[in-house]
Amino acid sequence: MYEYFKEYFDFKTFFLTLGLVGIGLISVYSATYDAGAGAIFQRQLMWAGIGLVGMIIAMVIPLKTIHRLTIPAYAVGLLILLILLGVGKTVSGSRSWIGVAGLGGQPSEFAKLATILALAFFLAKSTTIISDARHLFVAIALVGLPMAFVLAQPDIGTSLVFFALLLPVLYWAGADNFALAAILSPVIVAAGALFGTSFFVASVIVSAVLLYFSRRNRFLAATAFAVTLAVGLSVQFVYERMPAYQQKRIMTFLNPEADPLGSGYNVLQAKVAIGSGGIFGKGYLQGTQTQLNFIPEQWTDFIFCVPGEEFGFLGASLVLLLFGALLLRGITIASVCKNKFAGITAIGITAVFATHVMVNVGMSMGLMPVVGIPLPFLSYGGSALLVNMVMAGLLMNFWANRKEY
Repeated sequence: MYEYFKEYFDFKTFFLTLGLVGIGLISVYSATYDAGAGAIFQRQLMWAGIGLVGMIIAMVIPLKTIHRLTIPAYAVGLLILLILLGVGKTVSGSRSWIGVAGLGGQPSEFAKLATILALAFFLAKSTTIISDARHLFVAIALVGLPMAFVLAQPDIGTSLVFFALLLPVLYWAGADNFALAAILSPVIVAAGALFGTSFFVASVIVSAVLLYFSRRNRFLAATAFAVTLAVGLSVQFVYERMPAYQQKRIMTFLNPEADPLGSGYNVLQAKVAIGSGGIFGKGYLQGTQTQLNFIPEQWTDFIFCVPGEEFGFLGASLVLLLFGALLLRGITIASVCKNKFAGITAIGITAVFATHVMVNVGMSMGLMPVVGIPLPFLSYGGSALLVNMVMAGLLMNFWANRKEY
């Protein structure tokens, strides 16, 4: 029995996930301890239990069953996102929530997983040739459609996660350098446009070099560059038509000190919380920024500040080490899977985890814009915790079935 578990049970992913969930629970408890929000912790504890059940189910469900359910799950995900635009609950300016029997959730969390599975399903087909422009377009459309629905809510943060999972998955599936450069270049130029003229010019030059040297066909390179330039020039037009709160988030990222008591307040207080923790921290339930509620609803997007302040550099480093180990485990599982569908799905899941960690920790430290992306397994949120634990369960499933074609 021990040899069977040693061979087929993924202890590493299992204990890394439980470790992160445990840190998340004690962090949520601390963040709500003196905030008069004790029910928040109780709900998170309940969702952790539900998530554990979901993780176990995802771990044992046959790989062929997952494969068969992929397209129906993707279709249902799109339908829910479409319905959400009309009847969804508006939270923080985004119509991205739905409530059932007193419980709320974000369908976009489930749509992310469904999109990863659908993309892997298509790319793993023997008839799919990723170097074919038509097939590449289908792959982009599979991600672009739910991304467009989420962007229409509008939820820019979650929509960016959809885009971020696309490049690693395409790379893993064998897309050539030109395809990757053509997808990435508009993003580089658009980001450069936000920082000013000099950054815009520099990003245009970088993109032109990338496109030129990644493909010998000059016509295709010129076409891709023209599209990239058009995207960059349209940034100001799009920015002026964004909701005011999203404009503030972008301006806060560029200069949080410009409005320290308004849009820049959370970022500045988060940096104070993390910085004041020192090496060893102030002690559990002793963080002044956390316990005095300087950061509103810290248990959501700014939960990383809790271990950073109360357990210091060592506590924050432990969280990042656990995430780093989980991401490395995801790449390892994708590498050893003989089933192409499982391998691509594992990379997609790893890419989603990596994007959430990088953006969430970055915005807590003032290095990324505040776009409302939770920290996996730590931030409060039932639907996010459930889906993240299910994705961890799928990684464990793929490890157990790594020799299956």
